[in-house]
Amino acid sequence: MSYAPLATYVAPARRRSALWRTALGLLLIFGVYAAILAAVAALLFRLAGQGRFQPLATDIALGETPWGMIALLWSFAALAIGPMIAVRLLHGRSIRTLFGRGSTVLRDFVKAAATLMVIYILGIALSSLLPGAEGTLPGLDLRRWLSFLPLALIGIGIQTLAEELVFRGYLLQQLAARFRSPLIYLLLPSILFALLHYEPGVMGPNAIYVVAATGLFGLVAADLTARTGSIGAAWGLHFANNAAALLFVSSGGVLQGLALRISTVAPETEGFVSMIVIDVVMLAVVWGLCRLVLRR
Repeated sequence: MSYAPLATYVAPARRRSALWRTALGLLLIFGVYAAILAAVAALLFRLAGQGRFQPLATDIALGETPWGMIALLWSFAALAIGPMIAVRLLHGRSIRTLFGRGSTVLRDFVKAAATLMVIYILGIALSSLLPGAEGTLPGLDLRRWLSFLPLALIGIGIQTLAEELVFRGYLLQQLAARFRSPLIYLLLPSILFALLHYEPGVMGPNAIYVVAATGLFGLVAADLTARTGSIGAAWGLHFANNAAALLFVSSGGVLQGLALRISTVAPETEGFVSMIVIDVVMLAVVWGLCRLVLRR
């Protein structure tokens, strides 16, 4: 697969591709996101009262309970609004252009998501057979997990779509319209995407490794976007990755409110680095397979 579809994907962004517009667009995106979250927080404070607001806000921020996780995931709808406003207000183009070729978005989403889930299931099965494999603790019981599953899947769809619209949609398109080098239009969105996942307070000394792995994921997603001419494959990959991490086996201590099982390896411990390495290897395999599957 070549980057030929990228030309069509980027074409709507070429007419107004000045860097000041893109910079202002990013400020607008994150400004709208922050403003909506602040407004929702103010409303919750008024409805819940001072005594109940802080525990509620903490639950949503950390995703400690099912409803806290669902609220956190659905809150990303606020992030999705920003790029839609930016392309209309600053670049004079349709919201649909953020998605790319409409005929391929859903198809590529399904192909990429299915590819990652197959490799994930095989990886879990193989790792459980290895001597010294880390165990898991029970999370939600199956019946309760299934009751939350529809809202959780919609929430993960919202969260991952919002991030794809910003990083592999808006930012990649605007940079590719301005610069010819893939080092710029693939790398810069991936670096920004990775840096926003820097959480030393949660990950401890492993935060930098999480950022590096997230950056590699961003590069893979950007590469698939350039090769397919839409955000479908990147969105599908992102959706399946987050569904696996949030719904099936979650890292201990954070974002575990919807997980069926919880890892015994805490994010700040040395053992977590091995898990990151395994994830990166699996990502490389998934990337190669996606490139084959998406050709068909």
